[in-house]
Amino acid sequence: MNRESTRRLILASASPRRKELMTSLQLEFEVLPSDTDELVPEDWSPEQVVKELALRKATAVQYHYITEVTDSIIIGSDTIVVLDKRIFGKPRDHDEAVAMLDALQGRSHYVYTSVACIDTSTGVTRVEYRRTLVHMKPLTPSKIQSYVLSGEPADKAGAYAIQGLGSTLIDKIEGCYFTVVGLPVSLLSDMLEQFGVQII
Repeated sequence: MNRESTRRLILASASPRRKELMTSLQLEFEVLPSDTDELVPEDWSPEQVVKELALRKATAVQYHYITEVTDSIIIGSDTIVVLDKRIFGKPRDHDEAVAMLDALQGRSHYVYTSVACIDTSTGVTRVEYRRTLVHMKPLTPSKIQSYVLSGEPADKAGAYAIQGLGSTLIDKIEGCYFTVVGLPVSLLSDMLEQFGVQII
């Protein structure tokens, strides 16, 4: 049973994984998906990219639903995968998913997830991020093809889902598991408490 928050909470994401993780906090919230472009300057650091995209999603919901989100806290989030300073978002097609996994296999990479919170009643905005190191197993071309054909990589940064079939591709991680899934709930709970929302 979800508890009523002292503030209205809005998740600016259509991601079922983020919705599930938000639900784990046992707070009432609404989902208003954002629709924003994800183009950023090529010379930006991973921190800049992931923080900007999370904020862009929250801001898009704030302005698109301007009369519907008064006195709310809007939560935006974004996840990227970084290998040797290369940033991987969601693959555009089958071939790009295969190419991403071929680059990641047998290597270690970072997953960055940022959380942006906007208080629509005061305008106060906070943006933070967490980073987790992921070690992927060596993968044969046939295993990569089989995984991509499962359909799971289609809407995942880096073309894998650590909480699904993709868990079989991972050797170990160093850091927050939920950062890799797509919403660092410990970070989010700390941020919400700064807005007066007590989790426990």
